[in-house]
Amino acid sequence: MKNFFKFINMVIIADIFKEIMETQIERVYLSGFMTSGKSTIGPILANVLGWKFIDLDRIIEEKEDKTVVEIFESEGEEYFRNMEHDFLIRFSNEKKLILSLGGGTIAFDRNLKILKSSGKIVYLKSSPEMIYQRIKNKIDRPIFRDLVLAENSKPQDFIDRIEKYLKMREPYYLKADIHIDTDQSSIGVTVDKLAKLLSRVING
Repeated sequence: MKNFFKFINMVIIADIFKEIMETQIERVYLSGFMTSGKSTIGPILANVLGWKFIDLDRIIEEKEDKTVVEIFESEGEEYFRNMEHDFLIRFSNEKKLILSLGGGTIAFDRNLKILKSSGKIVYLKSSPEMIYQRIKNKIDRPIFRDLVLAENSKPQDFIDRIEKYLKMREPYYLKADIHIDTDQSSIGVTVDKLAKLLSRVING
């Protein structure tokens, strides 16, 4: 029975996206703070559409044969951001693409300009408290690695840093065409909401 309802849900989403596939929009960019669900939701949307899904951070890791953390540590953030920008230029010409952005990708004017001119941007929004719950044990996030590894880190230390970065990045996130709160919804519900909102935005 569970699989039956899952199938029905996917059929509904596929119907909603039918119109999208017939429009001139060829790219959807998923933005948001780390752990907001970009890399989880992206492949599902791509599968429904029959589009390609690419995770920008993973592509950079594969190219460098290093993790993002290792790139930051060995080459520095500027090197990473330049590579990120170069890949973004390349992917902005791909057709039928769902691209998951890094948490900070959109927070650079040169990147935002590319995103706005070549597709539709989705902001997957999460609260600082929910972000903390998702990252508190992850050592693969450069800006939180020190807190995760420190024995005396407190939840508020994470919250304070999350809020600091959100304050810098959210003005850019808010320029997205679609905003979706991912805190209280399951992945399935979030995908359903996103499908409906994308259909409205793309078709006016």
